Amino acid sequence: MATTTKALARTAAATSSATLYTVPSATTAVVTNIVVGNAAATAATFTMTFDGIEVFKDVALAANSTAMFDLKQVLATTKIIAGLASATTVKFHISGVEIA
Repeated sequence: MATTTKALARTAAATSSATLYTVPSATTAVVTNIVVGNAAATAATFTMTFDGIEVFKDVALAANSTAMFDLKQVLATTKIIAGLASATTVKFHISGVEIA
């Protein structure tokens, strides 16, 4: 059983729901940390789902700010993390561990 710590997603947000990460086959993923940054001079919001369940819903981000979340969420094979934001200036960085 191999365990790999990695960046699960590092991407700019879309303004409609988009897949950020899909757990590979024969793998379990554990999300350990999420950082969401807003590089714009205006406030923004973001939403993130784990396998269709809203984990963060319309969370406000002030202008030029960053929000950090430490958590332990297990996702089974083929489960999806999806997200969107009110502006493409919002960036997602999701860290975790893959266990194969």
